[in-house]
Amino acid sequence: MSDSPRRTIGFAPPAIDDDCVAAVERVLRSGWITSGPELKKFEAELESYLKSPRVVCFSSWTTACELALRWFGVGPGDEVLIPAMTYAATANIVLHCGARPVLVDINPEERVVSLEKLKDAWTAKTKVVMPVDLGGWPVNYAGIMTWLKSPEVSEHFTPENAVQSAFGRPLFLSDAAHSFGAKWERKPIGTQADITGFSFHAVKNLTTAEGGALSFSLPQNIDLVKTTAWFRAMSLHGQSKSAIEKTESGTWQYDVEEAGFKCNMTDIQAAIGRSQLSNYPKYLERRREIANRYYRKLSSLDGCILPVLKDVSRESAYHLFSIRIQGFKSSERNQLMQLLKEDGIATNVHFIPLPLLSLHRKRGEDILQYPESAQCFEEQLSLPIHIKLLDEDVDWIAERLQLHVENIKAAQV
Repeated sequence: MSDSPRRTIGFAPPAIDDDCVAAVERVLRSGWITSGPELKKFEAELESYLKSPRVVCFSSWTTACELALRWFGVGPGDEVLIPAMTYAATANIVLHCGARPVLVDINPEERVVSLEKLKDAWTAKTKVVMPVDLGGWPVNYAGIMTWLKSPEVSEHFTPENAVQSAFGRPLFLSDAAHSFGAKWERKPIGTQADITGFSFHAVKNLTTAEGGALSFSLPQNIDLVKTTAWFRAMSLHGQSKSAIEKTESGTWQYDVEEAGFKCNMTDIQAAIGRSQLSNYPKYLERRREIANRYYRKLSSLDGCILPVLKDVSRESAYHLFSIRIQGFKSSERNQLMQLLKEDGIATNVHFIPLPLLSLHRKRGEDILQYPESAQCFEEQLSLPIHIKLLDEDVDWIAERLQLHVENIKAAQV
């Protein structure tokens, strides 16, 4: 090890500035802190940013996307296609609905599922296709949607309710928890799938501490106003009016037609989100700069596979900067992470493949059926990428990483 001084570099601290604190204080002093006027403004501003017909916010990505599955009528006997390499929540919501998550291996170059592998996993039982923009890198949105609309799929789709009949094909639900701000053909991710789910968790590019949102781009024969009203009601126990609506309308009466959930976003969270969104272009640009700086510093490191960040049709949201060290086993990756930790550099792994988790092993999943996900997991670690990083921090992280990788490899000989 070199004699470079130890630093303290967090993995993903939130970007909370004085304006954000003031926005929260303003709402706290307003007399209205649950879902109300601040949330309405946040949703409208998200619609403008995403160029989306309608956005509805929730308490988390998980609750939002589970509601989307339930709206489509997903249940026992149904299958939902998801990546084998993703966070547990992607599969959990499918299991909550009583359906079967069908795991699909990743494309090793992009670390997301490919259209070809989705086609291989598809059956007549497939009701939803839910790919993940891992690390902020968009999947092949146009290719997936074209395939889902093709006779190859639609002629084998058996609808079981009015919504499914209106679609005449599986739902394209995008897990865009990592990709707020990513681009597909120069347009923000959020309107390419039928429904796009975003996460505003504390470590995400844009945070509301906890929270999530759905962006809707539904077929024209689906009533968007009625649909989003259903989602809002179901986030409030199925109640036909929110608290603010009862106040504004001057009447307290309400109805409950379905047993809903409690997963609405509060005005306090929305205030954080609005502050974040106002600064998001500069946040995203700084993440882009950091990613490009990592590229310049690490491109000469032998065996280091860097993430795809941009091509002719896509640009990442730069949520993660995940690298792979070719030939490393998880024990060597873990050793590298420990050495970086001793330098004061926090790193992470995204993610443990689902077949390695006890829950999915009990379901009969075998990691040997997903060789690309298995190898990626062995070799992968994520470096810090956030707006509090200085250029000199990035340079130092790259320097320490290169030193440790070379030393670990030398010890293998």
